[in-house]
Amino acid sequence: MNNRAGAIFWNLRQFSILVPPSRTIRLYPLGFSRPKVVYSNWNPRNLLLSDFGNGVQSSARHLFQDALIFKSGGNFQTKGIGTETVLTVNRPLCPRRLSFDSKHSLDSDNALKKAAFHHKASSEDVLTKETKPTPVNNKKLSEECSSLSDVLDKFSEQPTFPSSNYFSAMWIIAKRMSDDQKRVEKQLMFNHPAFNQLCEQMMRESKILHYDHLLFSLHAMVKLGIPQNTLLIQTLLRVVQERINECDEKCLSVLSAILEAMEPCKNVDVLRAGLWILADQRVWKIERVFTLQALIRCVGKDAPIALKRKLEMKALRELDKFSDLNSQHMFEALAAMNHRSVVLLDECSKMVLGNIHGCPLKVLINILQSCRDLRYHNLDLFKGIADYVATTIDIWKLKQVIFLLILFENLGFRHTDLMDVFMKKVIADPASLNMKSIICILHVYSSLNHFYKCQTSEFQEVMVNSLTGYLHNISSENLLNAVCSFCLMNHFPMALINPLLQKDVIKELLIPGDESNAHKLRILAACLKLDIPCQKAIDFDLPPRSSTTYQNVKVADALSSLLGQGYFSKDIQLPHNYHIDFEVRMDINRSQVLPFSDAVTSAADIQRVAVLCVPRSAYCLDLAHPRGFLAMKLRHLKIMGFHVILVYNWEVERLEKKDVITFLKTKLYSTEAFLTADVNLQSTC
Repeated sequence: MNNRAGAIFWNLRQFSILVPPSRTIRLYPLGFSRPKVVYSNWNPRNLLLSDFGNGVQSSARHLFQDALIFKSGGNFQTKGIGTETVLTVNRPLCPRRLSFDSKHSLDSDNALKKAAFHHKASSEDVLTKETKPTPVNNKKLSEECSSLSDVLDKFSEQPTFPSSNYFSAMWIIAKRMSDDQKRVEKQLMFNHPAFNQLCEQMMRESKILHYDHLLFSLHAMVKLGIPQNTLLIQTLLRVVQERINECDEKCLSVLSAILEAMEPCKNVDVLRAGLWILADQRVWKIERVFTLQALIRCVGKDAPIALKRKLEMKALRELDKFSDLNSQHMFEALAAMNHRSVVLLDECSKMVLGNIHGCPLKVLINILQSCRDLRYHNLDLFKGIADYVATTIDIWKLKQVIFLLILFENLGFRHTDLMDVFMKKVIADPASLNMKSIICILHVYSSLNHFYKCQTSEFQEVMVNSLTGYLHNISSENLLNAVCSFCLMNHFPMALINPLLQKDVIKELLIPGDESNAHKLRILAACLKLDIPCQKAIDFDLPPRSSTTYQNVKVADALSSLLGQGYFSKDIQLPHNYHIDFEVRMDINRSQVLPFSDAVTSAADIQRVAVLCVPRSAYCLDLAHPRGFLAMKLRHLKIMGFHVILVYNWEVERLEKKDVITFLKTKLYSTEAFLTADVNLQSTC
């Protein structure tokens, strides 16, 4: 009997050592071997955390002789939360086993429990009542509440586990709101008295939440506009880093969306680097195309090239699984990673064209933006999009079509049907244009050098009249942009030009270090001197043009072999800030080349020939139509008495020297070349 009593007291001492005196310990003989956090109304059978116990074991427990206990620490105590440790003993804590063959054994065990833990008969009922509240999840919360404050009111009335439900519910509700309503609701959310308490509770729960719930709540917080530099966001980022090995395919998608929405900082950069490693290890195991595309968008432009190629190969393998939506979003994903996969883009372009009538204009705009960023030029894709918009132009808003035209201009693509239809629409309803739209339209049409038969003059007059109404509030820079566009189109409205010629306006525009405005003023000055008899003197001095010449060695060698030294000159700087690559002087009949050493008796006795080496960017994408600045330069060189020979840089690079010589000989001496040179390049459509 004494031995049995000694064993009882020895067990009590061991329990007092194991458990801190400030914690309340309850022993349940048939309890589960896991800690439980008891909230005022937590249901262990919550559907969102049906497997909650598995996520805790790796982060917040210590094993000691088959006993599971939480770390003791003040920072785990929360306001309104009682912490309960369920301790399951699978074997006695003393070497000697308690005897159950005595008739007093059961009574002794009951006495032990009563003496050690002071249980009353009603404790089981209290626990049952305490741990079985009405279950609450984010879907139910979002249906019951109509505002973010309503969700916080629910939390303050009766907090439930997990706190992630409240943030997810608030983001679901916010997505249903307009931008203005969302802005007001977010401000009310930040000012709500329960918001700080919810944030504190979320930080305490972060280590024991399921990983996907942790990521969903972090994504909701970022989307709700909680500042990234707050302790809450940075704490969750650190926890996500520590537990990144728990990431499955679903979590990869959510984590990718989070990082894509966040600004760079130390914790974000570390987490992104961890995602790179994780993606490199698991890329071949990804099954869903959506997850793969989210990962491609997230890895970013700074990802290792080996990882980019691996993701590209995975996408190519999954092409047969691509839906129309996947093919549309692939452009944006590759642009975010800054990886141009021509094969992948070509295949996605075919899918987009196959279902273009079901593609929203916003998606088409995103596709064109991605093509611009990736420098991917697919004439079939661009033509298909432009044809679709041209045939359905009446259903689109004016600003949508203008934005589409701006993207086409950035790509150098000129679609005559779309631009003709839009020009008619502008002429029919000029009142629908605002100042910004007018300037954008002028820029597109002048840059692409587009003219539409006899309606060009009417279009120009409509644009001038519309812009004149904004003279009282237009900035000098916007006015200069509009006037420069008119100059490229060979149209000179003096009502808009005269305000620019004031000394104070010129001084305002010539900002030190800003070459753009100086370049546009040079264009205006050249046009006023060469295109129209300007009676008003231009008395402003412009800074000299920076010399950025392209030295075409192949053309120089070919001219030297064809004509000999002294019969041509290179790098010629002309008046009005024009530059030509080579100049050749010929007799008026074009039968022979004249040396530069001979004295010129009369300018009427010679024909000056300008050889221009032009890049691909000087032409529209189809390489058959010169863009605005080149067309204006050709016009002005003709006025100055030059015959122009255009040498295409991209073609010369592929030719042998003998082929370049043959090409130049044909252009210099052929009568047909001189006849076709008189065609007005700006009138071609």
